[in-house]
Amino acid sequence: IASARDQCTWGTRYDNRYVKLAYPGGDLPKDRGVCTDVIVRSLRAAGHDLQKLIHEDIKRNWGKYPRYPGSRKPDKNIDHRRVPNQRVFWKRFGLVLTTKVAPETKAKWLPGDIVTWKLDSGLDHTGLLTDKRNAKGWPYVVHNLGTTLEEDVLTSWQITGHYRYPK
Repeated sequence: IASARDQCTWGTRYDNRYVKLAYPGGDLPKDRGVCTDVIVRSLRAAGHDLQKLIHEDIKRNWGKYPRYPGSRKPDKNIDHRRVPNQRVFWKRFGLVLTTKVAPETKAKWLPGDIVTWKLDSGLDHTGLLTDKRNAKGWPYVVHNLGTTLEEDVLTSWQITGHYRYPK
């Protein structure tokens, strides 16, 4: 959470261009990134390199992950930066949690949890829950749709996944 909040001070602008990254531990410059980079950077600060973890799992389990135009093999530069790939990874190695937002599930939405959505545009999106709560008790989220922000957006779009990693 501290890393995600820190990212809100970087002035990161949304940039989804393909970039060749160092491996392992590769990252874009701090002033560039997308929603998945919030998750990658936050978990890396906690000792988990998603670039390496997802790349190694895709190499071993190519058939379990989605295919993208032009992708004929795993790509350590981009695979960890795609919401559908992260979703597969969370389902395989994380704790899959409720996607229901109701009074009886409020206690199940914890700081550090990862949420994925389908935006109104049809695009996938992701963010990290924080310990800040709105007036109704629902957590705020650090995410990047244009720049990295901590906002009250949990229920703004269709929730497609709720995960905890590590379990």
